[in-house]
This record gives sequence, structure tokens and C-alpha cells, in this order.
Amino acid sequence: MASPAQATHYPLSVTDDLGRTVTLTHAPTRIVAMLPSHTETLFAIGAGAQLVAVDRFSNFPRAETERLPKVGSAYAPSIEAIVALKPDLVLADESGGSRLTEKLAAAGLTVYGGTAQTYSEVFQKIAVLGQLTNHEAAATRLITSVRSDLNALSVRLRGAPKVSAYYEVSAAPYTAGPDSFIGVLMGKAGGANIVPGGLGEFPKISPELVVKANPAVMIGLSLPDARGRPGWSILQAVTAGRVYKPTQEETDALSRPGPRLPVALRVLARLLHPERFKD
Repeated sequence: MASPAQATHYPLSVTDDLGRTVTLTHAPTRIVAMLPSHTETLFAIGAGAQLVAVDRFSNFPRAETERLPKVGSAYAPSIEAIVALKPDLVLADESGGSRLTEKLAAAGLTVYGGTAQTYSEVFQKIAVLGQLTNHEAAATRLITSVRSDLNALSVRLRGAPKVSAYYEVSAAPYTAGPDSFIGVLMGKAGGANIVPGGLGEFPKISPELVVKANPAVMIGLSLPDARGRPGWSILQAVTAGRVYKPTQEETDALSRPGPRLPVALRVLARLLHPERFKD
């Protein structure tokens, strides 16, 4: 537990990403996390014991999450199951598409709607979750540790040339813009994102943009997939065989804005600059 000077004072009111005021009268003891990044952060700051259920994609840390009930996902939640657990806090997303926060609030639950999209927001959300759960000191330590690990990896990449790169989130194709947390990690890993700024954190783009940019490295899809797309077979990443499909565990770390940012950075750095990570 935090010392009295570090402990959160309740009642506590915070503003979520939807602009809603979320008020807690006491430290929550029954939390439902509907995003894997929130689940991972709670365990990392020592608040895992306060979880009573998680979404179906939460799988890290594996042993701990396997023991928890699964209550659907952001886009297919089991509202009845969540309500039946009588949570005193639900952590959801801010997506207007899923309307999860709205649905849960309408059921009378206290819901914080928000997740990190940008690099700086990752640390902001860790701090907010620490505040909400009365683990502010642990959240501060986690932020310091994550930043330290990221800096240590950056030292290994000092002086490395920038490699033009394309990161695919899904085959639509949705990608990672330079201002997203993945985009910033790509830059730290020695990549030059081919996606221009101003399109949003995770925009849907035209396949022709990728053809025109002709990246040297492609991440998030398989080489056969890239070869099969119109005009992509002649791209330098494809002809050089530098198209990489991360493992599921690596993809989880890359796609979740939380405490495994250093793992994600190492994955990207090894793909972009393998010469710096021969060990």
C-alpha cells in the first residue's frame, strides 16, 4: 500500500477521454478491465488483485489472466455478465464505434472510458490507472522503469541510419501514423515511417501510398501476402525479403499501449536494424 503521503484521496474525480467526469467514492476493489492494455497495466502496478474480470483478449500475464472470468470484448461485451459481477469500476475504451462506455454507464456502472493512442498518452494512462486504483507510487515507478528500458535500447541504436518502413495494423490496410505510439516506437527503432503525418494515429490508407513510398522494410504482414497484392511484388522490401510477420506474443506487445513498450521497441529494432542485435 502507498504511504499516506502517496495514497490517493477519495472521493476522486477524473475526466476520461470522452470528456465525462468519473467519480470514485472509495478505492475500487472490484474492477473489470475491457482492454488488454489496461489489464497489463493493473498487474504491473500491483493492482491485479482488484480485478474480478477482463476482456477475452487479455492474456498477459498469462497465469493471472487465465484465472479471471472473461466478459466478451469492447465490440462484443457481455453486459449482463459485467453487471452481475457488481464492479465498482469498469475500464473501457473511448471508441464511439463500440459505445461500450455508454452502454455500461446506462446500466448504472462507474466507467472510465479511455486508452492511449499516442506515445505520451501511454504514460499518462499508467499514471491515471495508478491514481484510480490507489497505486500512484507504483505507477510512478513503472513509468520510470519503462522509460529507463526504452532509453537503454535507444543507446544501442545511436547513429543507426533511418530505414524506410511500413507498419500494417490490418489488411484494409490500416496502418500506424507517425504520431501514434507505434509510430513513435518505429522512429526510436531507427525507422522512417512512410505514412505522412496528419492522417490520424491509425489511419486507413490507399495501397497505392505504399507502392509509391516503396519501403525498405514492411512489418505486420507475411511475405506471401505482400507478394500477392497488386503492385507490391516489386517493392524493395518484398524483393529483399524484408517483410516480417511478428509472432502473436510480439504482436500483442506491439499493439498494446502499456508496460511492454520496451518489448515492442526491441521487436521493431531487431527487424529494422538486426546488425545492432546480433546477440
